[in-house]
Amino acid sequence: MIPLKGDTPRRTIPFTTLALLSLNIAAFVYELSLPPHRQKTLFFEMGLVPAHVTAALTSTPASTPASAPGPALGSAFSPVLTSMFLHAGLLHLAGNMLFLWVFGNNVEDETGHVGFLAFYLMCGVAAAATQIVALPRSDIPMVGASGAIAGVLGAYMVLFPRSRILTLVPIFIFVRLMYLPAVLVLGLWFVYQVLLSSTTGMADESGGGSGGGVAFY
Repeated sequence: MIPLKGDTPRRTIPFTTLALLSLNIAAFVYELSLPPHRQKTLFFEMGLVPAHVTAALTSTPASTPASAPGPALGSAFSPVLTSMFLHAGLLHLAGNMLFLWVFGNNVEDETGHVGFLAFYLMCGVAAAATQIVALPRSDIPMVGASGAIAGVLGAYMVLFPRSRILTLVPIFIFVRLMYLPAVLVLGLWFVYQVLLSSTTGMADESGGGSGGGVAFY
């Protein structure tokens, strides 16, 4: 199912949501401007490598590719924020930005512009910390806004449980547009993530690794 818009009207202009959309898109355009080898280096420099954080915390060497920088304390933790604005491909970016726009603007209405930014970043940090705990020795760089946006989805389900979401629903070979309750759309999304995390194994959002390239935790 692909959510397209909610039926809860906005009361304010979602400046923070628009700014986050712009920053993510601008970062992706910058990625595309780089040659492939430089993109890989960028992911290791500004993506979050769990093994680097673990090594910085325990003062033990990290197992990383030769092209990756060493886990100095600052370089290990600063990617917690920068990794939220990098994406591994166009579909990765488009999916995240769609969910951010559909659900983020209403949450921003409730929290205020500054409050929404703080909440968004806090969710991203919490998601990164959870993934590090789950896979502390992973040397695959984690990139993407999915963790922060997952927090926004949770907030939407709490704040607007009676909202209806215009959703693109595939039914066999046909596709229908339907208004579905937010708790159903987001509840099914949550269950889907849990099922995938338990059946495909865990990797990171960089698009590489043996678990399908998604940081489910």
